Amino acid sequence: MKVQPITDLRHVRSIKRLLADSPRDKCLYIWGINSGLRIQDLLALRVAAVRGLKLGDRISIQEKKTGKPNVIIANKEIVAALEEYLAIAQPEDRHYLFKSRKTANSPLTTLSVTKKVKAWAAAINLKGNYGCHSLRKTWTYHQRREYGVSWEVLAKRLNHSSPSVTRRYMGVQDEEVEEVLMNSL
Repeated sequence: MKVQPITDLRHVRSIKRLLADSPRDKCLYIWGINSGLRIQDLLALRVAAVRGLKLGDRISIQEKKTGKPNVIIANKEIVAALEEYLAIAQPEDRHYLFKSRKTANSPLTTLSVTKKVKAWAAAINLKGNYGCHSLRKTWTYHQRREYGVSWEVLAKRLNHSSPSVTRRYMGVQDEEVEEVLMNSL
């Protein structure tokens, strides 16, 4: 079963509040829902690449899955979460940004992030199937619904090779399609 985006902004905010006492996880969540990147690309980031990041700064990456270049542009949420996390954790530049606590200088795994996302959703009584990819899908869903970003722009950002993949990410529901049938010309 495919994972879902977090479609209600109240739930997005509830998870942020839930993670207030866990700066690393809060930072990971905020980067995930504000970047549109796959979790494996976020987990590959090292502290040196993000230390001193300011609003509007760009980080160039190469996607692991596609091998294509991509960027992260620091918005206010990303910068605030990063500053809070780095101030508390005080990691070394060589460390992974989202470092595992279990293994020496290794990043979290996608499986551990999936477990975290499932736990966060359960903690706020959010029903459905959620996992690490829910963060990327949440970004996509809200870019379309809240900001009216076209599917073409989203497809480019997500580096999708097929429009059908992007449409799945956008979370278009039958009810939404039926709504437009009420529009009169």
